[in-house]
Amino acid sequence: MELQKGKGAAAAAASGAAGGGGGAGAGAPGGGRLLLSTSLDAKDELEERLERCMSIVTSMTTGVSEREANDALNAHVCKGPPQHEEICLGLFTLVLTEPAQAQKCYRDLALVSRDGMNIVLNKINQILMEKYLKLQDTCRTQLVWLVRELVKSGVLGADGVCMTFMKQIAGGDVTAKNIWLAESVLDILTEQREWVLKSSILIAMAVYTYLRLIVDHHGTAQLQALRQKEVDFCMSLLRERFMECLMIGRDLVRLLQNVARIPEFELLWKDIIHNPQALSPQFTGILQLLQSRTSRKFLACRLTPDMETKLLFMTSRVRFGQQKRYQDWFQRQYLSTPDSQSLRCDLIRYICGVVHPSNEVLSSDILPRWAIIGWLLTTCTSNVAASNAKLALFYDWLFFSPDKDSIMNIEPAILVMHHSMKPHPAITATLLDFMCRIIPNFYPPLEGHVRQGVFSSLNHIVEKRVLAHLAPLFDNPKLDKELRAMLREKFPEFCSSPSPPVEVKLEEPVSVEMDNHMSDKDEGCYDNAEAAFSDDEEDLGSRGKKREFRFHPIKETVVEEPVDITPYLDQLDESLRDKVLQLQKGSDTEAQCEVMQEIVDQVLEEDFDSEQLSVLASCLQELFKAHFRGEVLPEEITEESLEESVGKPLYLIFRNLCQMQEDNSSFSLLLDLLSELYQKQPKIGYHLLYYLRASKAAAGKMNLYESFAQATQLGDLHTCLMMDMKACQEDDVRLLCHLTPSIYTEFPDETLRSGELLNMIVAVIDSAQLQELVCHVMMGKTWLCFRKDSVLKHTHLGTDWETFEQYCAWQLFLAHNIPLETIIPILQHLKYKEHPEALSCLLLQLRREKPSEEMVKMVLSRPCNPDDQFTTSILRHWCMKHDELLAEHIKSLLIKNNSLPPARGRALRSSSSKLAHADSGADPLEHLDNLRLNLTNTKQNCMYHAPSATPAQTQSWRRGFSDLFSLAEEYEGLIHQATQEPEESSSVPAPRRGRGLSRRPSGKPRVRVPARPLGAAAKLAGGAGDLAAGPLAALLATFDFLGMLHLGPRLRWFAADFALFALRARVRCKHGLSESAAPGRGRSATTPGAPEGGC
Repeated sequence: MELQKGKGAAAAAASGAAGGGGGAGAGAPGGGRLLLSTSLDAKDELEERLERCMSIVTSMTTGVSEREANDALNAHVCKGPPQHEEICLGLFTLVLTEPAQAQKCYRDLALVSRDGMNIVLNKINQILMEKYLKLQDTCRTQLVWLVRELVKSGVLGADGVCMTFMKQIAGGDVTAKNIWLAESVLDILTEQREWVLKSSILIAMAVYTYLRLIVDHHGTAQLQALRQKEVDFCMSLLRERFMECLMIGRDLVRLLQNVARIPEFELLWKDIIHNPQALSPQFTGILQLLQSRTSRKFLACRLTPDMETKLLFMTSRVRFGQQKRYQDWFQRQYLSTPDSQSLRCDLIRYICGVVHPSNEVLSSDILPRWAIIGWLLTTCTSNVAASNAKLALFYDWLFFSPDKDSIMNIEPAILVMHHSMKPHPAITATLLDFMCRIIPNFYPPLEGHVRQGVFSSLNHIVEKRVLAHLAPLFDNPKLDKELRAMLREKFPEFCSSPSPPVEVKLEEPVSVEMDNHMSDKDEGCYDNAEAAFSDDEEDLGSRGKKREFRFHPIKETVVEEPVDITPYLDQLDESLRDKVLQLQKGSDTEAQCEVMQEIVDQVLEEDFDSEQLSVLASCLQELFKAHFRGEVLPEEITEESLEESVGKPLYLIFRNLCQMQEDNSSFSLLLDLLSELYQKQPKIGYHLLYYLRASKAAAGKMNLYESFAQATQLGDLHTCLMMDMKACQEDDVRLLCHLTPSIYTEFPDETLRSGELLNMIVAVIDSAQLQELVCHVMMGKTWLCFRKDSVLKHTHLGTDWETFEQYCAWQLFLAHNIPLETIIPILQHLKYKEHPEALSCLLLQLRREKPSEEMVKMVLSRPCNPDDQFTTSILRHWCMKHDELLAEHIKSLLIKNNSLPPARGRALRSSSSKLAHADSGADPLEHLDNLRLNLTNTKQNCMYHAPSATPAQTQSWRRGFSDLFSLAEEYEGLIHQATQEPEESSSVPAPRRGRGLSRRPSGKPRVRVPARPLGAAAKLAGGAGDLAAGPLAALLATFDFLGMLHLGPRLRWFAADFALFALRARVRCKHGLSESAAPGRGRSATTPGAPEGGC
């Protein structure tokens, strides 16, 4: 079986490193079948489990026929979810370890899987995030092969795996294995291009990844070949799907700057600057990109999970002053080669945009962000790398907007300059000089915007009291005179202050002031044992921390300080005090649970003094601090692990609550105890939600949370629920995703009344978690985020969110079976410059639908703007696909907007009536005129070339849309010439005046109905020979009649004549009637189905 097709030298190098990529167990001696290990390493739990599942599958399939093996596997899968998981993981492991059996095992896996490969996808993500560096080379090759097969099969969620794979491609690394991985993933994306184009998020992430990697791939012929493939791939997506790439934000411009000298990108830059609408009708120019903040998802995707883990460890666990050995290790591991110079920009952008410590961390002695960035700046060994690193640091300053951007993105730069002034004044000087010079030199046409962005940044820094005053920094004697003069010239507002700089903390997280003790490097020997990072990891869950991609800070022994509850013990009764002391001294969980049950029983006694609840809650809060640290949700989610996770002493209160009746006095007493606990430890709220979700004893008791919420001081279910979910979001994203389906199911009125919870979710989830939630919705387990009566409000509120958050919200909306008509009214509120994400998603959904009258009404009701191509785009698409249906809807709408009784014709001549009509129908006319121009400019066969405008008319609309009306008249003239056979006419002859209309004595004209319109239709359709072949033909047949209804009787009768013979032509074409069947040649003068006689 051929596992790799089309691989280049990089693949050969990787296969060579893997011992040819064949056979199991390739790798270092002593390693397992999956992971590399030494004789001193303990057996990995994940590897043991996978091998155990593999042995189960092997025992069932060895020595039997293929049919018997399939029957045995299916029978085992049907026993239950645990057995289903065993078989799926066993076959998955065989694919990784036995290349010769991979094709057969994948086929069996596809047949037995009952969850759309969800178990396999989750396990691939887990291996990529946690075990990839230890994975055997053969298993790496097979993992790429498996992902390619999943993509070929169109498995839902494979895009998330591809994004995780791209995250493993390290920047600044040109080793054979990294190049092989980059090329392998690129080949998958290139081969399955149609599949890639279905996912907007994957398009943007792939462009961001490979635009960044192009910079590293130069030099050898092998790298040049890979580089050209990357250039072609990125260019094709940027040219064809620019609006999807637009979600990247301003960092897309930064990456394009780095590759601007490549010929293909030079042409792209010309279009971006001089002809932006060549890329997309909704793209207004480079300023639109630069004013859009880049989501942290993109900034995080360019660091491997291992890099990210180490950086998070340093910013959350390492004390300031003790960071040198960790920095030295990190530098040797990732920053020691010349190619790694480019990685510093990725690290700085990640620290500024993703690592946002809480106030609790900022007020501690943990290593601050500015210290790490200062160290990274000092390690730059080339001027180009140093300039790029400084640009990465100041990038969010250039177009900073306090309404859209965060103070945390600009804080590190000002603090690096402030803290480096004394120990390293050269660093401060070079950064200040860069800040001044970047204003006129970044992009001269936008110098004013850049100046305003930098000024807004400095002003916001002072307002938020990151630094109280900037004068001591800008006018410091340690700076040379020229630089100080330039600063006074550029920023005179900040160069005078009566007081020295003082740092304080308000509501925004800012760093505390510290001296910079970054010491020079020593040449001493490094102890690898001391500096090595543990592979056993856990999340310490710092408040305010938003984890990305579900990796975990590194596990380290936590030194617990003795809990001092002495001040509270004296306030407790003697018996209760003894039990609390026993609980404090308890060594294991089981003993603590027994004591905790005794405490609960004593609280429920009739003679218990309820005034002691507050003191008892303070004791329990101190004793159970460890319960609120780390992840609540087990790593492997099974019924057993969930039940085990709710076996903590604290959860005994919840268990007793579930066993009581709500009208019981003991029930109220326990609620009061929980309310006191909630005041002292707000995390108790989402722990209660987790217990009600996970415990078998609490099945069907989720309504208890409502009683708990009403018992708290908040007293409101909605407020309490939102606060608890927010705390859960900050501490544990996995738990948030786990709770979300049940929260939306059990509390629909509270969760769907606003978009607050939805915003919490999409702000922190990654692609795998998004896919999991989409699956929940599609399987009918919950109406997750939308229902018909709330979808419009939610989508309207979501238009102010970050770009990535909006795209996630739209993905969740599409998973619901909600008619698109429900959300169409939002079009009236969307502005093309302010809401491009919503408009893009709506446009892509509308193109899949047949136009309904409501859709057409909302589309045509949008204000007409030369830069807004939304309406023209969708009308053009509907013209090509559903011309007659669209014409009928436009006809109906224009009748409603413009029809007035003929007897009131004189009233139409009044100026007020004309104004009213212009207000009600001008926008549809403008949109249809834009459609005419679009079809003419694109030279479609469906549009006959319109002549120049007719002479100015007295009517205002006729003056405004002369080309459109003259096209209708030319259309009528062509048909009139082609059908001029008086002897065959079925209408009553009448002398013609002006445009072929005459008046009878009664004042009403007689309409001449042409009998042979097919020749003119052929001319109009550019030789198509069928009036229906031109998508605008039906539009013209209705528009020119209805659009002129208000203009007076003469034009109305002319349009009626015109619309009638157009209708007959369509009917004739549909019934297959030829020109030989015209009246006078054996057929009736009246076309079947057409109206008789005149109007």
